[in-house]
Amino acid sequence: MIQTKLATTVASSRVALNVASRRNCLRFMSGGGSSELRKTGLYDFHVARGAKMVPFAGYSMPLSYGDVGQVASHNNVRNNVGLFDVGHMVQHIIRGGSSLKFLEWLTPSSLGSLSAYQSTLSVLLNEQGGIIDDTVICRHPEATWYVVTNAGRRDEDLAWLQARLKEWNESERSMDGKVEHEVLNDWGLIALQGPKAAAHLQRFTDFDLSTITFGKAAYLSIQGVRVHVARGGYTGEDGFEISIPPADTVEITSLIVGTDGAVQLAGLGARDSLRLEAGMCLYGHDLDEQTSPVEAGLSWLIGKDRRASADFIGAQTVLKHLQKGACPRKRIGLIVSGAPAREGAKIIHPDSEEELGTVTSGIPSPTLGKNIAMGYVKNGDWTKSGSKLLVEVRKKVREAVVTKMPFVPTNYFRG
Repeated sequence: MIQTKLATTVASSRVALNVASRRNCLRFMSGGGSSELRKTGLYDFHVARGAKMVPFAGYSMPLSYGDVGQVASHNNVRNNVGLFDVGHMVQHIIRGGSSLKFLEWLTPSSLGSLSAYQSTLSVLLNEQGGIIDDTVICRHPEATWYVVTNAGRRDEDLAWLQARLKEWNESERSMDGKVEHEVLNDWGLIALQGPKAAAHLQRFTDFDLSTITFGKAAYLSIQGVRVHVARGGYTGEDGFEISIPPADTVEITSLIVGTDGAVQLAGLGARDSLRLEAGMCLYGHDLDEQTSPVEAGLSWLIGKDRRASADFIGAQTVLKHLQKGACPRKRIGLIVSGAPAREGAKIIHPDSEEELGTVTSGIPSPTLGKNIAMGYVKNGDWTKSGSKLLVEVRKKVREAVVTKMPFVPTNYFRG
């Protein structure tokens, strides 16, 4: 919870936060300016509720609602419950006798160790070990997998998957069964996030949600509609991502939001500040095809058995980066004094004045009342927590301290 003394801090930095909100708006608008933006199944739902719609990842998405600002929306998710439309994300079903081996070829994660309806964060890698996209993969029974990837990488991901699928199915590696790939086009996906999310969602189902712990999923019924519910999200709080058939998306979302004000709608602005406080990456900013999972601080998702087998795409580079001192860069968290550091700001050594790297994401943290950022720097002793660095902000050098992420402790429900 936000400490009482933070109220004064937040009030005193209101101007900075308002500027941050406007800059976020520009940042999201820069994510896509096409006149033919896609719309999720909830577009009319958002407009009817006063949403400010902006281009993002090829979609028209809500930045905020009515006169509820980014900071208020952010704090509501930290303390109560908010609902996000994440229907722009690409939902996939991958199935077939050799689907496990296929997915373990595309990713470095130990998917074989997952139990039914258990999921993991993972990455799709190119031949050079760079991250094509980050993804969540959930194992279902009968050699079936539910996979979610980013909207902004839709075209690249689908092209990569189709090419690799063709290559796989035409090889002897598919002897245990061909792999099929289905995209769940137009399916709804909403994220109910916050410490009160479980109690609120429990009102609409007989399924005992306490049996779904963080990283687990289940099919359950809401208003007679079969939905896929996964416990997790992109905020660091307890919550659920709910996949809904196209014909029922508006009805189920309206039911969950209700009319009593218990659930507040939240947009891209709050989503960005929440995920950054949780130390989570945003593809295209903190991750790209020139960055390995080791550089990105995601070594934990590379299974020990996968390191030994080295049979995934990009393994040569990834395994090299895992060796002590061999990784050229590291993603770090920073607390920045003075003005907030934005994407592209230079990170500088305080003594040698050498440019060590750049900031990839940065905001004034509504929860902490401090400026937080993440970025990449050359590997060295200065990557250790507590190290003092400098960041160039608006042509002025600001002091910064390397800080462990997440910046705000996560509140996942683990049972």
